[in-house]
Amino acid sequence: MRARKPAAPLAEDDLFDYAVKLLGQQMRTVAEVKRLLHRRVEPSDSGEAKINAVVARLIERKYLNDTAYAQDYAKLRQENASFGKRRVQQDLMRKGVQAPVISKTLEAAYESVDEEELARRHLERKRVKKPASQKEAARVARMLMRAGFGSSVIFRILRKWDIEEEAIAGLESAGDEPDRGSE
Repeated sequence: MRARKPAAPLAEDDLFDYAVKLLGQQMRTVAEVKRLLHRRVEPSDSGEAKINAVVARLIERKYLNDTAYAQDYAKLRQENASFGKRRVQQDLMRKGVQAPVISKTLEAAYESVDEEELARRHLERKRVKKPASQKEAARVARMLMRAGFGSSVIFRILRKWDIEEEAIAGLESAGDEPDRGSE
């Protein structure tokens, strides 16, 4: 199998058109656009200057806006995937959104959200039933941790399912407990 030949470096106007095409396919952050544009310019200071000029034009024309991206992303992940605040925060960080934008956005998006209800919706969406054993309870707890919910929410749900207190205490002491920092 032959290796793909790298694409020829683009001029600034062509690079702008390419960036608009990328944004037409899906919303992206500034960091994502820059990463994708790096593939289409020469690896030098002039290539970096082209990228910065294109990104500035995109921002000026309001095609690229990390704050709007973070707001839309948080809303969609909350409503469609029923993800907790921590998961959305991690995803936005991975996509290159700046920390102040993330914290401001998540504060607004999750201020009136009942995380326990959101976690229950997540379990319902995943068709998770009441765990019958400590092993199943641990699996549910890990699933909720990955979905971005804090330990207090997870253990409240398990207690309301009448999971034995010993099993919950075993989860807390076994290290299956998530970080308590965002509760």
